[in-house]
Amino acid sequence: MAIAQEFLEQLKDRNDVESVVSSYVNLKRAGRNLVGLCPFHNEKSPSMVVYNDTQSFYCFGCGAGGDVITFIKKIENLDYIEAVRLLAARAGLQMPEEGRDDRTARLKKRIYEINRETGRFYHAQLMSEQNKHALAYLTGRGLSVRTIRRFGLGYAPDSWDALTRHLRGKGYSDEELYAAAVVGRGRSGSVYDQFRGRVMFPIIDLRGNVIAFGGRVMQGSGPKYLNSPDTPVFKKSRNLFALNFAKQSAEPYLILAEGYMDVIALHQAGFTTAVATLGTALTSEQARLVSGYVSKVMIAYDSDEAGQKATRRAIGIFSDTGVEVKVLKIEGAKDPDEYIKSFGATRFKLLLEGSAGAVEFELARARSKVDASTEQGKVAFLRDAAAILSEIRNPIERDVYTAKLAEELSVSKEAIALSVQNILKKKVKDLKRKQSRELRLSVSGVDKLNPERAQHMRAAASEEKLIALLFKNPDYLDGLLEKMKPDDFVTAFNRGLFEKVCNLIQTGATPSLSLLAGVLTDEEMARLSAMLAGSEQMTFTKQQAFDYIDVIFEEKKKLTANDIANMDDGRLQDFIEDLRRKKK
Repeated sequence: MAIAQEFLEQLKDRNDVESVVSSYVNLKRAGRNLVGLCPFHNEKSPSMVVYNDTQSFYCFGCGAGGDVITFIKKIENLDYIEAVRLLAARAGLQMPEEGRDDRTARLKKRIYEINRETGRFYHAQLMSEQNKHALAYLTGRGLSVRTIRRFGLGYAPDSWDALTRHLRGKGYSDEELYAAAVVGRGRSGSVYDQFRGRVMFPIIDLRGNVIAFGGRVMQGSGPKYLNSPDTPVFKKSRNLFALNFAKQSAEPYLILAEGYMDVIALHQAGFTTAVATLGTALTSEQARLVSGYVSKVMIAYDSDEAGQKATRRAIGIFSDTGVEVKVLKIEGAKDPDEYIKSFGATRFKLLLEGSAGAVEFELARARSKVDASTEQGKVAFLRDAAAILSEIRNPIERDVYTAKLAEELSVSKEAIALSVQNILKKKVKDLKRKQSRELRLSVSGVDKLNPERAQHMRAAASEEKLIALLFKNPDYLDGLLEKMKPDDFVTAFNRGLFEKVCNLIQTGATPSLSLLAGVLTDEEMARLSAMLAGSEQMTFTKQQAFDYIDVIFEEKKKLTANDIANMDDGRLQDFIEDLRRKKK
């Protein structure tokens, strides 16, 4: 579907990139730009920059970048048209008439239907007479029938095709079932039920759609839990189990547990804010999702070493989301489910009320590693403590903990504060070095987008500056085209970008990423964003533009025999004509 430039301009104007990105990411001012933790990869130091002047974003850590449409595509797992629709709805705009059959949207609709029917099938199987052993397993774990019904729990029969036959009978094709991941495919191409002989946990999104399933084996071999893989409607890293229930609670916090059974047991005991990740460690996307609903999260992971390691990792991920973190110290049980069974809901509530902050958790762990009563142990503890305090964003909070440690260990507050400041300075220096390095890497070297760049670094760099220049100075275009043609570009990728930007300007539009989002891939948008980010501080003059053109011509003369041999007929003819023109 081609979308009119006028509509895209209106969409961009009503969806300021700062406003949209900040609804997903905690942004902080850094000069005239904003920075935040990139939601597209795990990181502790913010690498994503939002540029208001170009209405773009770029991550110096993973290379993600683009405009507001690209951002919504990536973070909401949507295609281009779906992202435009979401932004249009956000701005109260009416979408233009659609002239194409949206196959992706139709497939997603069918997958939602398949998942809903699959959930009903599993639940009916659980409540049937022939599968009463599965119901007995769940009730034996302490779940009431009311809770089982509320969460829509089910049972996948120990059969290779029970669900497949049922869904075929409802009119769904094997291809649709495979796309929904409710069936697997064998070597011969035939399909089979993905889940067999397991109690089933449907995963429901915030709109009430069944989007995936988790299955727990009751006995026998195989993995304890089996979870749906990612599908067109499900990304495990961007969803949380039971958030559809937890978001309705009036409590100002969420309880983050490790597994389905912990969460369901907590809800049944009255703690209706419990949620869990979906077979993976906590991701930055999930932390961002949490921050959209509450200002505090209580981590209730298992008490074993793996659970404590996951707790430390979660603290790091939440550190820059603005969400306050508390950690439950579960003693006498391995997880919340077992604790409630052993000690009851009242005692668990006391655990919540007495939970320690993230800093206390980290300091207690660091203290447990050494004997702080000795001089050597005290020095080692203070070294680790300074690193922990450096992670505290709020300077007042950091000062309070610094004073407390100084008093506790009979060390001057100034000495601890100096250690913390040295760590902070090093972090700033490392971040600047990392951003500079990543920017160079993102637009240099051999890559799939512009494989010619490695052989023609100087020409490619000048081409990229010309492209960035036109975003700031579209009025330079006529003067540039008097001196060169797009075909004069040495690298094909940059030539294509230059042509698209030229076409925009020649139609009377002001170049913007949003006008290119529909014709460039996400990778191409990210590369263009990197070019703009690399030229963000530059003020281009016409003479600089002409200097870039001279460099391109100089480098073009150096084309090797191999370069010429690999040209297609059209490019070769242009090359010959160009040489003739310059001889005159």
